[in-house]
Amino acid sequence: MARAETHRVVIVGSGFGGLFAAKFLRRAPVTVTLVDRTNHHLFQPLLYQVATGILSEGEIAPATRDVLHKHENVAVEMVEVTGFDLDARQVALVRPDGTDGRLPYDSLIVAAGVGQSYFGHDEFSEWAPGMKTLADALAQRARIFTAFEMAELEEDPEVRRAWLTFVVVGGGPTGVEMAGQIAELSRRALSGKFRRFDSTDVRVLLFEGGKEILASFGDELSERGARELQETGCEIHASSIVQHVDADGVEVKGPDGSVQRYAAKTKIWAAGVAASPLAKLLADASGAGCDRAGRIEVLPDCTLPGHPEVFAIGDMMALDDLPGVAEVAMQTGIHAARTIKARLDGNTEPTPFKYRDLGSMAAVSRRRAIVSFHGLRVSGFLGWLMWLFVHLAFMTGYKNRFTAVIGWGFAFLGQGRGERAISYEVGDASAAPVVGGSRREG
Repeated sequence: MARAETHRVVIVGSGFGGLFAAKFLRRAPVTVTLVDRTNHHLFQPLLYQVATGILSEGEIAPATRDVLHKHENVAVEMVEVTGFDLDARQVALVRPDGTDGRLPYDSLIVAAGVGQSYFGHDEFSEWAPGMKTLADALAQRARIFTAFEMAELEEDPEVRRAWLTFVVVGGGPTGVEMAGQIAELSRRALSGKFRRFDSTDVRVLLFEGGKEILASFGDELSERGARELQETGCEIHASSIVQHVDADGVEVKGPDGSVQRYAAKTKIWAAGVAASPLAKLLADASGAGCDRAGRIEVLPDCTLPGHPEVFAIGDMMALDDLPGVAEVAMQTGIHAARTIKARLDGNTEPTPFKYRDLGSMAAVSRRRAIVSFHGLRVSGFLGWLMWLFVHLAFMTGYKNRFTAVIGWGFAFLGQGRGERAISYEVGDASAAPVVGGSRREG
């Protein structure tokens, strides 16, 4: 009976926002149910390192119930949320076996994150997939390393060059980090490993629609980052808009307005984001609006109009033009949890969310990074040390930190890439990713 009277909190999403909210409620007089369609907490900023063979998936995606196993008031459920009944205060869901269910709540925190955006050209996704989930990163890893294997098998020099050309679309931190690590992979880890081509002949093309890459860091750091990225062998094409993508390459409109075709079998999209479809479901249920990226518009305290018991946090919310970064998700998660605790203590006055900007950073190449923090501009090796410290601090679990340091040691101090296994077999068409023109069929 006492359990039924306990305040019930449902958290949708096990990313940074959902996880930090659950942790903050550890000693609160509430029962917490955290639901997600996966069973892991994903350290999304390091997905590119899984895709390029530096880290294993387990190092950046520990099981959520392992992370929260000491939080006795928190239950973890792997389900897919399909809707919200805000009047009945219930979340509609589907279990892994396909059966439907409903989850009642007194307070609801929705932290569903974002997906990839192709700016109205969703057809590009077939040949230039993005990288927002663990499955995406593993598929990208298979595509990248399969491209090298196909180059080894190819007789035609022109086709081989296409297999050895990698296109990355988007010059933000994700695109820059991915491009830099593909270049490092080809010039260091794979050097001398193939017999029929020189891996240092790999071309990595980075296309950015704006005037410069890493524009959010300011002109000075952007220029430093561009120089360091070019030193790895990457080719930067700014003011360049990708207009067409197919199995064999891309067509790009350059700064002068001309359209040029680039032959490339492997394309990676890192150019834009769109809110989770749950943002639209929540907006429809509450009457709230959505911005152009599909993010739900919230009140200053991260709640929905007319529903103070419902919080939308992190990347999926639109508030004060806040950036879609992990720090916003963490801080809004803590804010929502703190608000719930305050209400249970009798303080019902809305408290606006205040964001503390902790700066930005991007690892441009091996032992080189740029950092912007409260007016401080750092690049090069010192920036990389700062990047290393911050990412270790935010990783979950001592074991993951320890194994990540080992992986980084092999990759950044030596030449090793320990996670290069391709998980499908030739002839297994159902498991093979789309590579070049089609799935490889034996």
